[in-house]
Amino acid sequence: MNERMRQARIARGSQEWLVRAIERYAREHVIDVASTRSLRVYVSEWENGKRAIKGRYAEILRNILGLTDEELTDRPVAEALAPAVDGYDELIGRIDSARNVSMTLVQTFLDQTELLRTFDRQMGAAGLVDQMAGHLAKLEDALTFAVLPETRRPVAVALTGAATLAAWQALDVGAVERAWRHYELGKRAAQEANEPMYLAHAMAEQAYVLCDAGRPALAVELVRDAWRAGGDHLSPRLQAWLHAAEAEICARAGMGDDCRRSLDKAAACLPDGPEDRDPDMLSIFLNRGHLARWRGNALAMLGDDDAVGSLYTALDAQDPTFIRASAGLRCELAQAHLAREEFDQAREHLRHARLLAGRTGSVRHRRRIEQITGRL
Repeated sequence: MNERMRQARIARGSQEWLVRAIERYAREHVIDVASTRSLRVYVSEWENGKRAIKGRYAEILRNILGLTDEELTDRPVAEALAPAVDGYDELIGRIDSARNVSMTLVQTFLDQTELLRTFDRQMGAAGLVDQMAGHLAKLEDALTFAVLPETRRPVAVALTGAATLAAWQALDVGAVERAWRHYELGKRAAQEANEPMYLAHAMAEQAYVLCDAGRPALAVELVRDAWRAGGDHLSPRLQAWLHAAEAEICARAGMGDDCRRSLDKAAACLPDGPEDRDPDMLSIFLNRGHLARWRGNALAMLGDDDAVGSLYTALDAQDPTFIRASAGLRCELAQAHLAREEFDQAREHLRHARLLAGRTGSVRHRRRIEQITGRL
């Protein structure tokens, strides 16, 4: 039984849905696939472990289901193998190549991460599995064979940014173990680079994995530990982001007073103005509009009537290119209206959320939508 593939498919729809998705992907990318009748047999046999997933079908399923090759074939992730070298010549060659990693190449790595981030927020993470895996592999390889700190540090900084992005993408497509491993990679890279800001950010985002796994109290401890890891090195916008993240996680843990205190602290330290990008840490997007959404989401979880006003303020300020974020905001508005027993409004926002989640393939938002729908 290929349990990982089966669970990934169940999170999205029926076996018939997967057959149609394969046919649609094949048409869009001009790939030959079997007939509908044969594909129904293939899907059943793949999930039952009776047929190996190979060639073009592996590529198609990776992009539809957002799984890596290891996850798709239900194999455990192999330990990283040492480079195959005959003596020292090849090893020294790799080390010499790593010494030549220039700031231009590091900037290329950063630019690729930024491109993947843009694709992710507009189209979703499921179709980026191959690109993200290749990007991380190149960065890890560059760091593995770099020797001296002046070469290792900029590569490690680039790696921690890419790893946390890959982790968030994995969490969005429902690959929680992969998300956890990527966050651990990001934390190690941040420690290697001696970058407390990146370490604090990776730890706080990792807390969301614990929340989604049903351990919000432990997540609160982790996000508070992120504050200790960051110390006095956090930018004002990152401080506000951490306070807002702590507020949301406290709300999920039922800690209302702690949640409200953290929201007030976030508002107090967030820089004014429409700018949302932290120049010291490009992973952070936060301005007053974003914070209004965060406040509304947290208050909605606490059943607070003020949630709706904050969320509509956020909706008015929402960047339309943030498709996945828009799906989340619609979920939060549905939840807030549901708490006020305004069922028609809740259903309307859920309708929008489904359309947006369908565009990005977000398993995480689909789960939220089904949870809220079950309460209507």
